[in-house]
Amino acid sequence: MKRIVVKVGSAVLSEQNRIAKDRMQNLVDFIAELKKSYEVILVSSGAVAAGYTELKLDKKILANKQALASIGQPILMNKYRKMFEQHNILPSQVLVTAANFNTIEESQKAKDTIETLLKHNVIPIINENDATATEELILGDNDQLSAYAAYHFGAELLVILSDIDAYYDKDPRSHNDAKVRTRIENITTEELSLEVTPNHNFATGGIVTKLKAADFLLKRDGAMFLASGFDLSDAKSFLIAGEHRGGSLFKAVEVN
Repeated sequence: MKRIVVKVGSAVLSEQNRIAKDRMQNLVDFIAELKKSYEVILVSSGAVAAGYTELKLDKKILANKQALASIGQPILMNKYRKMFEQHNILPSQVLVTAANFNTIEESQKAKDTIETLLKHNVIPIINENDATATEELILGDNDQLSAYAAYHFGAELLVILSDIDAYYDKDPRSHNDAKVRTRIENITTEELSLEVTPNHNFATGGIVTKLKAADFLLKRDGAMFLASGFDLSDAKSFLIAGEHRGGSLFKAVEVN
């Protein structure tokens, strides 16, 4: 069975300083449907937003953001548990840091855990250990982490569900004539050097961190699909119906 990693960002999982329950439920229903055809690993942001519902700390201060993640992680997992329970699916929490991918030995230990969970039909829900790790909170909003997970855990495809519904030839927020780039085979140095511009209060990434994640996988013969997490129709068409109607696929040309 084909293995995929699905990453969902904070912008999708939160709205007005609280967890977006309807979008989270739609995600869980979608993953339950995907499990009929795929082994699914979920990389989920949202812990900081969940923590903020209980304690209103200034998110601009790193220590506060880490504290919010610590408060929010069990809240987030409890919501996932209740939603997956409706589908008779057992979720698990897998907290990792960059150190888990630093060596072959360390990444293999993490992979052994993932393999065991998948073998028993459990959904691994991965997040960076934000309470102690700082890199994700500053740079990547789990985009980099999801790329590492896809590569080290043997997934054929990374699917990023975001408030960014595709990769455009120019910024669609300021250019009405911006067009979706449906298929991207390589990413330039200039594209990777663009300014990080998150669109949401709890997000720390933006299109640049997604390009970096795609670049990491492209250089390792991997692939990434970027689509909307607000409207899952493009992701459903691509993954379930096998039709590329919307979103952007980052994949190198296959040489026969």
